[in-house]
Amino acid sequence: MTQQSLRTLQSNLVDRERLQHQATSQRAFRTPSEDPAAAATTLGLHGEQSRVAQFSRNLSDGLAWVTTVDTALDASTDLLNRARDLVAQGANSGALSATARESIAQELETISAELLSQANTTVLGRSVFAGTSDAATAFDPVTFGFNGTAGDGVRRRISDNETVRVDFDGAQAFGSGPTSAFAMLRDIAAELRGGANVGSRLADVDARLTAFTAARGETGARQVQIERAMSQNLSVSTDLEARRVEVENVDSLEVLVRLQSAELVFQSALQVTAKSLQTNLLEFLR
Repeated sequence: MTQQSLRTLQSNLVDRERLQHQATSQRAFRTPSEDPAAAATTLGLHGEQSRVAQFSRNLSDGLAWVTTVDTALDASTDLLNRARDLVAQGANSGALSATARESIAQELETISAELLSQANTTVLGRSVFAGTSDAATAFDPVTFGFNGTAGDGVRRRISDNETVRVDFDGAQAFGSGPTSAFAMLRDIAAELRGGANVGSRLADVDARLTAFTAARGETGARQVQIERAMSQNLSVSTDLEARRVEVENVDSLEVLVRLQSAELVFQSALQVTAKSLQTNLLEFLR
């Protein structure tokens, strides 16, 4: 009888201590042995959350890349549109003085330099137009040669079965070497200074503007893909967290009620055990 009372008292004490821990930590269990099924589910959920968190980081990084590419291409388009206006003015060579042609030539050279700066745009030290190359710049400032690498480019995994390219082939957008947009504007400036009619060069400028438009279209499609994946990833993350809380956390009000009940049971068991021990001692003394 005494041993049974002590075992009951010990069991009640363990239950009370477990509920006290749940009330303070807001966790359903401390060790997997307390609830193996819930522990296994929680472990799986934490693994899923880590995977989704990695996708979230990839998406944020990828969005930074494509946004930078789009911004550079947008600025480059504005610059080349201005250059086109200047070339159209320069095409009217018969009505232009040498001073006017020189002024247009100088602005074209300035635009060429600004265009080169946009083509060498970087994100955290990496060129967004050089592919997987580790070159400091996508284009050589003297020869305008392309320093990047052709191929699949820089990619980010945004889901289990989906990757997206986040850079853009600079040679495809800006050209390379003597056929680059930078060299083209320098050549037109030189032709203006020589008194040549640059009207035929409008077609070259338009061709490069078409390349910029196509590049922006591709980049925009990738940005939409990333933003859609970000929305889906956020939804999955929210669902996983709700499932984790349901399994791993406790209902505070429910735990407090159970703790109060366990406290009453423990106190009652303590009183019963004390009386039992007292009775046994008297019988022993007799």
